[in-house]
Amino acid sequence: MSVDLQTVKRVARLARIAVSEEDAERMTGELNAILGFVEQLSEVDVSGVEPMTSVTPMEMKKRQDVVTDGNKAADIVANAPATEENFFLVPKVVE
Repeated sequence: MSVDLQTVKRVARLARIAVSEEDAERMTGELNAILGFVEQLSEVDVSGVEPMTSVTPMEMKKRQDVVTDGNKAADIVANAPATEENFFLVPKVVE
């Protein structure tokens, strides 16, 4: 896949980035180099490679999966202007 000047300008417009004509020409070469590297990666045979989370073997840290209320209700409503029994109090909007 090759990126042309029109594609760079379109991507810049979609990203809401102001790009000058000189920068767009420079970015065309940079994006083509990046896409060329990605195409090289697709040629690598990884059929026998097991997915991993790190290059060094390690056990994932796990916590026990239990349901809790977090014991943080008082901390959560601490900065609220009005509370009652760990609930936020808000003005009535519908009568």
